[in-house]
Amino acid sequence: MSDSCCCNCGEETPSYDFKSHWDKAYVKTPIDKLGWYEDNPEASLKLISACNLPKDALIFNAGAGATTLIGELLKKGYTNIVVNDISEKALNELKLNLSANNQHNVRFIVDDLTNPVSLLNLKNVDLWHDRAVLHFFTTQQQQNAYFDLLKNAVKVGGYVILAEFNLEGAKKCSGLEVFNYNEKMLQERLGTDFELVEFFNYTYIQPSGNTREYVYTLFKRVA
Repeated sequence: MSDSCCCNCGEETPSYDFKSHWDKAYVKTPIDKLGWYEDNPEASLKLISACNLPKDALIFNAGAGATTLIGELLKKGYTNIVVNDISEKALNELKLNLSANNQHNVRFIVDDLTNPVSLLNLKNVDLWHDRAVLHFFTTQQQQNAYFDLLKNAVKVGGYVILAEFNLEGAKKCSGLEVFNYNEKMLQERLGTDFELVEFFNYTYIQPSGNTREYVYTLFKRVA
């Protein structure tokens, strides 16, 4: 997209059926061949470690898909994880990959981040984690709904990790247009209640061997 976070603010597009799109993606392709699959979510784990959260902290993973991150968090002893995706098929795959013994520490919510229902009840979140989700929301309406939900859920003193395609990154993913960000644009969207703690650019290597350029950001809610 452009280097302005408001580049398409006046260009609303018809609602896209994200549920159908992501359901098809998870049916069609093995998990470890998907273009966003991470065998080791090292960048996310680095930032989560920097938060120094207690093991019972409420961790929310937005648009988690079948991420390996949840299994890693369970191995580290976290016991209060909420996982969301618009695709029930994606979350079913995630459940299959988790130990049955640990699933009682994870709550699964199928809901739309841009038109939430169940997620409106999400409160007192200690950490909101989003890798490669926000950048698919290309209209002002979608973005506003996402950030309204985030601000309603994350408590003062809580953290937000946003990892999205950076300004040098791909302009499309999985056949969809994306909205590229840098840390300043994410700070602008979060507002003065959130303080930027850390950020870095990161080159992700896809299962195919191709690369994708991300910006990883960690914010703390201060007010």
